[in-house]
Amino acid sequence: MRGGAQSHLMLGADGYLYVVKFQNNPQHVRVLANEMLATKLAEAVGLPVPACDVVMVTQWLVANSADLYMDLGETRERCIAGLQFGARYVGGLMPGHVVDYVPEEVLLEVRNLGDFAGILTVDKWTGNVNGRQAVFHKKYRERRYAATFIDQGYCFNAGKWKFADAPLRGVYARNSVYSEVTGWESFEPWLSRIEVFDPQKAWGIAETVPPEWYGGDTTVLELLVEQLLARRGRVKEQIELFRGSSREPFPNWRPGGGRPVAPQFSGPAWGPKLDGKRLM
Repeated sequence: MRGGAQSHLMLGADGYLYVVKFQNNPQHVRVLANEMLATKLAEAVGLPVPACDVVMVTQWLVANSADLYMDLGETRERCIAGLQFGARYVGGLMPGHVVDYVPEEVLLEVRNLGDFAGILTVDKWTGNVNGRQAVFHKKYRERRYAATFIDQGYCFNAGKWKFADAPLRGVYARNSVYSEVTGWESFEPWLSRIEVFDPQKAWGIAETVPPEWYGGDTTVLELLVEQLLARRGRVKEQIELFRGSSREPFPNWRPGGGRPVAPQFSGPAWGPKLDGKRLM
């Protein structure tokens, strides 16, 4: 498969096709943890993402599959056996039509175009430092595509696990996907769901990540989850910074419409209060 992680398309024992990322991918082993965490968080707030799971790749399969290697430029390295991340291939074994790019006039007709505002809330929450990626799919007799959001590997700042917010990070490359955004109501219900996201649910998702994917140091994973929970109330602030950026992403925003914009405050962005409420 295309992409820096050099994923492989594999058929699982359960009969589903999976896009599999290996622990020794060229990006970082933590991108597997990022995929699991961010994909399940996005699913939990109601966004269209592929089903994902931990995939066991046996040593026998690696040894008997000539294509299971990582291209490292001048050298090649065999994929390692063990627990890998697998995202179900959009469309399955008999896809109708799956693409990662559509012309502008087709993009504007995507059935769930408003979900791009939703995934923006998740990308800002999880500190995605990559551009937002999506695939578009439809069945043979369908006219309009639907979007599914893929590749969450660079959430949590890829392998660094330190949040580095910037207005133009974690956003889709084309402004037209935000054409339906008219105010804060366009980010609902996802924004409100993030702001009140159940900590126990977040910890439960974290527990599904195999220790091999983050070096086995549970303290590091716990710190990441604690930071994530503390950011629940800052998503709106990050979207506001994107709205005021040079991209001018929301041309149809109605001044004063919808949910009120958070007031400016004198403290730094990492201060302990936002909208008069203390971060948890």
